[in-house]
Amino acid sequence: MQGKQIYISFITELELIGFKNLSDRDEKQIHSLLSDCSIIQMNNKLKEQYVTIRKKYSLKLPDAIIAATAISFNLPFITSDKQFKTINKLKLVSYEI
Repeated sequence: MQGKQIYISFITELELIGFKNLSDRDEKQIHSLLSDCSIIQMNNKLKEQYVTIRKKYSLKLPDAIIAATAISFNLPFITSDKQFKTINKLKLVSYEI
């Protein structure tokens, strides 16, 4: 990301390291990526934003936490998942796979 500090939700971290059937190479790449990121842990501010997002939008719990993290910390949200386009508080950065 060209020298930028990368922040991710603890949920994203768990999703990455919890993939089934990862090769040793994949696991090393994931851990290398995570070592370059700042992991945002759950806190009260994030919980409050999560409740707002979860009640207003039809998101699964992990997606609602990830979106709430970006909103709570005023961070750009990079995703290819189109469902997040409905959340107007997100600074959405879309990319195509």
